[in-house]
Amino acid sequence: MPKTAICTEDAPLPVAKFSQGVRKGDILQVAGQVPFDPATGAIVGDSVAEQTRQALRNVQAVLDAAGASMDDVVMLRVYLTDTAHFAEMNEAYAEFVEDPCPARTTVYVGLPEGLLVEIDALAVLGE
Repeated sequence: MPKTAICTEDAPLPVAKFSQGVRKGDILQVAGQVPFDPATGAIVGDSVAEQTRQALRNVQAVLDAAGASMDDVVMLRVYLTDTAHFAEMNEAYAEFVEDPCPARTTVYVGLPEGLLVEIDALAVLGE
């Protein structure tokens, strides 16, 4: 079964050697998306809520390019730079998911300066 790279100009293009998303069979992995504006490459927002919304818009763009949606997502991983940002991130995140919500893991990491959040997704397509 071949592996297919997913690429869209509606999400930030990778600056390193990786795909925005990869599909193999019914499995789609969306690479970690940060809050970059795909048109300008600039960070969108100063707050974790604004950055979470943009990161999730970027995740959605890759899902769309693969013919998927948030309804197909079974797992989201959220990477935050500060434990104090959890509640604000969670509130913005809730705008993008519906019941039954995907599983989620939240971890705390170091990200490049100015970035407060990164989000990746695992989706299963088809029945």
